[in-house]
Amino acid sequence: MALTPYESDIAEQPAALRRFGSAPLPAGLEKVSLTDHGRVVITAMGSSHYAGLPTWRRLVAEGHPVWWVSATELLDTPELLTPDTLLIATSQSGRSGEMVALLEGPARTVRTVIGITDSEDSPLGQAADVLILLRSGPEATVSSKSYLNTVAAHQSLTGALLGTGASDTDVEAAARALESFEASDELRAAAESFTRGPEPRLALIGKRDDIATSLMGALVLKEASKIPAEGYIGGEFRHGPMETAGPGLTAVVFAAPEVATQADPSLAALADELIRSGSDVLLVGGEPRAGARHIPLPHGPGLARTAAATRLVQQLSIDIARARGITPGAFRFGQKITTAL
Repeated sequence: MALTPYESDIAEQPAALRRFGSAPLPAGLEKVSLTDHGRVVITAMGSSHYAGLPTWRRLVAEGHPVWWVSATELLDTPELLTPDTLLIATSQSGRSGEMVALLEGPARTVRTVIGITDSEDSPLGQAADVLILLRSGPEATVSSKSYLNTVAAHQSLTGALLGTGASDTDVEAAARALESFEASDELRAAAESFTRGPEPRLALIGKRDDIATSLMGALVLKEASKIPAEGYIGGEFRHGPMETAGPGLTAVVFAAPEVATQADPSLAALADELIRSGSDVLLVGGEPRAGARHIPLPHGPGLARTAAATRLVQQLSIDIARARGITPGAFRFGQKITTAL
């Protein structure tokens, strides 16, 4: 079977990561100091925004005043951008509608703009004081290689801002993790179970850096498979969404990466509750649990684990799309670059 454009982009992810990893960080980044800015605001839209969440977590953990706010929220509350702000703005195209409006309006007053984009000639590329190029290359449909390159770019940026060094080894480990990925029977079975379930729906649940994978994954499943999917932060699922549990719900639960081989206790308890409800539970990482499908992941935080988890979600989106008889990743109503506000 010939690969769809979406699958071809997925297959190109290891090469795209290596392109980014082999390029030096931009000149001028070493002069950007967190202490020279009163606040840091990290912004983007869609999967580009989710890729910035680990950066927010790490900078906050180091005691810096940091906001992680979507570009559309910033346009609604521009007062968050002050003259002493360091704005970290991400857009794969560099020309999404919200980003252009932000750069032409509220962002003009900030002290420093660090831009992360694949297009040097885009509005974001031209407006950035420091530009980090993604080097992911053209992408046909749903974000894939651009997402992982964005995660890698944020990891490199965080290392530079905190003085913890480059991430070349991590990029190579992530590329190898993608190359060694094999679609599992458990994943295919979860996709088939989803399509047969009553009122099929899907939830992705994670904590720490897996929050980004959960949110990104829900977006990818909507775009690539045309299904109702939502991402949740751990126990957030208990506050209302639990009423959607039971037959027909497929729950992808990510074991938190910082807890070695053990699943986060609260996530393990939630997985058990979902199993008892009759939901189909796919436990990603950690150890197997009775009643749940299980797929292992590399242990520990880092780009390699994120890459493996992302590839798993991408494959799930392909398997569900094919089980539903549709072309994975083909847009019906949207388009690659969203310019409308």
